[in-house]
Amino acid sequence: MQRMINLFFAAMLSSAAAIVATPVSIAQAGARDGVVVLKSRYSVDETVSKIKANVAEKGIMLFDDIDQAALGTAAGNKVLPSRLVLFGNPALGTTFITANPTAGLDWPVRVLVYETKDGAVRVAYTDFAWIARRHGITSRDKEFKMASDVIKAVTEPVGQ
Repeated sequence: MQRMINLFFAAMLSSAAAIVATPVSIAQAGARDGVVVLKSRYSVDETVSKIKANVAEKGIMLFDDIDQAALGTAAGNKVLPSRLVLFGNPALGTTFITANPTAGLDWPVRVLVYETKDGAVRVAYTDFAWIARRHGITSRDKEFKMASDVIKAVTEPVGQ
């Protein structure tokens, strides 16, 4: 069973690494798949620390900080530094789930901080307008705007 779990994670990480390694502009990514990518001026660990501090400062719940590179190494794959930070405000996030339960696929908020082959550090997250379209939610414009403002406030301070 553990071998199957390791193979599953290895496959997921390989797929994620291929997607993450593909250079795209913010405009391209947002139009195509809803992914917003920013360049950080800090290391992966510093970027994650600053994002977590921003989350705490705003009183947002931190759910997890997943070290994908460590998981990859444990599964026998070499993965560049990559961490997935999950956070959110249940009062806000669950309003999307009440509009459409499939919105739970995009909640809590996920911010991926990763290093590229050239050593640059990127911060990626899913655009909330795209999430609204993905789940056909048209009744929560104010809440989606609030979520967009929050993700920008949490991630922009690390950007260049």
